[in-house]
Amino acid sequence: MAYTERLPSNKFRGIAKQGRSVLGKKTFAKKSDALAWAVRLETAAEGGLDVAGGRAKLKDLMKEWLEIREATVIPGTYHVDLNVVAKMTPSLKARSVATITPGDLEKWYVHLRKSHGLSDGSLKRYRESLSSFFKWVVEDNRRADNPVRRSKLPAVIDPPEEMHPYSKDQLKTVFARCSRYSEHNAKIIYVLGWTGLRWGEARALRVRDVNLEGMPYMRVTRSQSETRKVKSTKGRNARTVPIVNEVLPYVKDLVAGKGPDDLVFTGPKGGQLWRQSFLISTHFDREGMDRRIHDLRHTAACIWLSNGVDLATVQAWLGHASASTTNLYLHHLGTTADQAALDKLNS
Repeated sequence: MAYTERLPSNKFRGIAKQGRSVLGKKTFAKKSDALAWAVRLETAAEGGLDVAGGRAKLKDLMKEWLEIREATVIPGTYHVDLNVVAKMTPSLKARSVATITPGDLEKWYVHLRKSHGLSDGSLKRYRESLSSFFKWVVEDNRRADNPVRRSKLPAVIDPPEEMHPYSKDQLKTVFARCSRYSEHNAKIIYVLGWTGLRWGEARALRVRDVNLEGMPYMRVTRSQSETRKVKSTKGRNARTVPIVNEVLPYVKDLVAGKGPDDLVFTGPKGGQLWRQSFLISTHFDREGMDRRIHDLRHTAACIWLSNGVDLATVQAWLGHASASTTNLYLHHLGTTADQAALDKLNS
C-alpha cells in the first residue's frame, strides 16, 4: 500500500509496495506529490508493468534494441538508429528508462541542433527512431507510456525547399549546352526532365523495367542512393511513368544492346551513375542555369500540368502519397482559373 515518510529536510518520500516488496521510493517537496507518485506506481504494477525492468539504464536497453533493429529494418533506418544512440548525451544514457520525461527529450533535441547542427528533417527522423525504441520499451512492459509522443521538436528553422523547374525551351537549351561536353549524359538530363525520376530511381532502373511496345513506359519499383544498397522507392510505392515521344529516341539509345538486368542510365562507359562525375562531365554547374538535378523532377511535373494532365494522374506518375504534395506544383504554376483571369486582363 502506498504511503509517505517525512524526511529531516522537510521533504516527503513516496513509497510504493506490492505485497511485502518495495517497488520504489522517490522524494518530493510536497506530501501530496509523493503519495500520488506512489499510488501511480502501484497501479501500474498491478496492470502488469515490470517496475524493476523500468530501472534498466537507457544505454543497456538500446544495445539490446539495436540488435533487434538490425535484423528487422532496412539499412537506412538502422543507420539512423545507430546515430541516435551515438549522439545520445552520457547523462541521458545513464538514466533508467522509466524516468525519462518528454522534457528530457526536448532538451536533447535542442542539444542535437546546437551541438551537431542537425536540420529539421534530421531531427524528425531522430525523433521517429527514438519513438520506435520507446514503443519497444512499452511493449516489453518496462514503462506505461511512450514519452516521445508528448515531446515537441524545436521550432522549424530550415527554409522550405524552393522549386526552380525549367520551361520546355530552357530544358532544350540546357540539353544542347551539356551535349557539347557529354552527349550521353545530356540525353539523361533530357529524359529525367520529361519523366520526373528521382536520381536514386534513375540509378536503379533496369532494362526490364522499360517497355517500348504499345504505350512506352518505365516501371519504377526501386531506388539506390550512392554508397547505399538498393531499396524500394520513396513511400515504397511502385509506379508507372509514360515515355513521351520527345524523349523516346533517347531512351531507345540508352537501352540499345543491353540485357534485361542491365542498368538503363549509366555513365558513358557503362558504369553506374555517380552524381559528382555526372555534374562534372556535363559542366552542369555552369550550363544548368543555376538549377539542381532534382529540379528536373520538378520540370517534368510542371510540363505535365501545364499541358493539361489532370492532378490525380500527375500524382500517380510522380508517386506522391498525398495530393497535397502534388498541389505544390499548382501553387507554383497557377491554376487554369488564374490563367483565364490573366488572359481577360491582358485582352
